Amino acid sequence: MPGMSRGRVEAFSDGVIAVAITLLVLDLHISPEGKGSLAHQIGSSWPTYASYLVTFFVIGVIWVNHHALFGLVARVDRLLLFYNLLLLLSVTTLPFTTSVLADYLRVGGGDGRLAVVLYGAVNELMALAFALILSHMIKADLLHEPVPRAQGRAAVRRFGLGLFVYPLVTIVGFISPPVMLVLYALTTVYYIHEQTPILGQPNPSGDSVNSPD
Repeated sequence: MPGMSRGRVEAFSDGVIAVAITLLVLDLHISPEGKGSLAHQIGSSWPTYASYLVTFFVIGVIWVNHHALFGLVARVDRLLLFYNLLLLLSVTTLPFTTSVLADYLRVGGGDGRLAVVLYGAVNELMALAFALILSHMIKADLLHEPVPRAQGRAAVRRFGLGLFVYPLVTIVGFISPPVMLVLYALTTVYYIHEQTPILGQPNPSGDSVNSPD
């Protein structure tokens, strides 16, 4: 895409992700006028703190993997930008669904299950967006080096594991929200490890797609 550099895409994305991860902390509060002692309030508010901690690392790993993926890119195109916007949509929605999850896990019932579904749906959208980004990078030949078809498919499967894991984790949340949060944390640990180490080579210059040499 003429005039659009990889660096500009990353800078915009970094700003959006930074705002989203900062918004999470706004739901962490305890009032001296609250019910019970400070220790009691902290203990009774475990869904808020657990949800915050898990989502903080979810967004943090999104940022790390976004940087890793775009480090493989030699050029960007229009469709890649829209896939990236889809990813940012999921990121900016995570603070909201995290807050809803923390509030309604204590309520339980149908509202609690709906909160679990909302949180799972946003994580699924995030996984879908990442899979689309990587798949398009490979198919549209946007990487620094060509990738064999079989190698590319293997990388997309490995990177897109969350597409199949997040719905299962959401189902677990109907039965046990604490176990669900543990499983989300474990899935995040999986994505802490580089899942695309064999694809291309990063280009530190961040040159634009169709910009002249």
